[in-house]
Amino acid sequence: MHRFNRKLILIAALAPLCAASARAHVTLPPGGATAGSTYPAAFRVGHACKDAASTTGIRVRLPDGFTLIDAQPRPGWTLNASAREVAWTAGSAQAALPKDERTTFNLRGRLPDKPGTLWFKVLQSCDQGSADWAEIPAGGGAVAFPAARLDVLPAGVAPVDVREAWARPTVPGQRSTGVYGRLTAGAGIRLVGGSTPLAESVEVHQMAMEGNVMRMRALEQGLELPPGQGVELAPGGYHLMVTGLRQPVAAGSTLPLTLRFIDGEGRESSLALQVPVPAKAPEASAHTQHRH
Repeated sequence: MHRFNRKLILIAALAPLCAASARAHVTLPPGGATAGSTYPAAFRVGHACKDAASTTGIRVRLPDGFTLIDAQPRPGWTLNASAREVAWTAGSAQAALPKDERTTFNLRGRLPDKPGTLWFKVLQSCDQGSADWAEIPAGGGAVAFPAARLDVLPAGVAPVDVREAWARPTVPGQRSTGVYGRLTAGAGIRLVGGSTPLAESVEVHQMAMEGNVMRMRALEQGLELPPGQGVELAPGGYHLMVTGLRQPVAAGSTLPLTLRFIDGEGRESSLALQVPVPAKAPEASAHTQHRH
């Protein structure tokens, strides 16, 4: 099977699982990570246990194949780490995490060389009760307390989550268009460009004010996607510029697009997408705050 098609199948297979993870309350950033790489795991705590006022402890059980390198301390919390477990415990009620506050508990480790799925079981202790996020969904089904999921991807497949991607339709004679969306890389990576069979080039651009004039420039070194932080590609900000179109991009069609990335260790990877071309800009994207 062609490599392009394999990536599309992988994206389609992971889509419902990513949606299930989004409903969990102790999660890892979407996008996965590359097999054999060093991975900064940031466990996001969404809220305290049921009927509790604060989170007082987080204990992460490390799956087989994941080799712990270190864990990040938290002020006012005690950190205990072993080869198979990392635990943070609040030293006082004042140091505990309030129920409405969102934060991450961070550790770093080496991933196995073989692609697959790792499940991190997390016990969340609270001032009242606890929640054991340890259930592993069967066949993509929903569970009440899912473990934190990490997709370990083959080399060459970019560990990047792309959401709400869209491209502008063109008018007759127009030879360029823009592509937008939201990109998240759990371990951090750099978007350096892309390609499409419908055009001569795909570059990363930025629109920005220079004095009183809005100007567009190419980002020669690409666009950094910080670990776990969503970066918006939107009109008036960062975007992908598709130039030298060989045919019109009609509303209602899709634009085949392959994004190219380079990680901090110099590994190159790509991600194949079929980008929708709506008749008008999605309403949510029109009001996006551009973040980097």
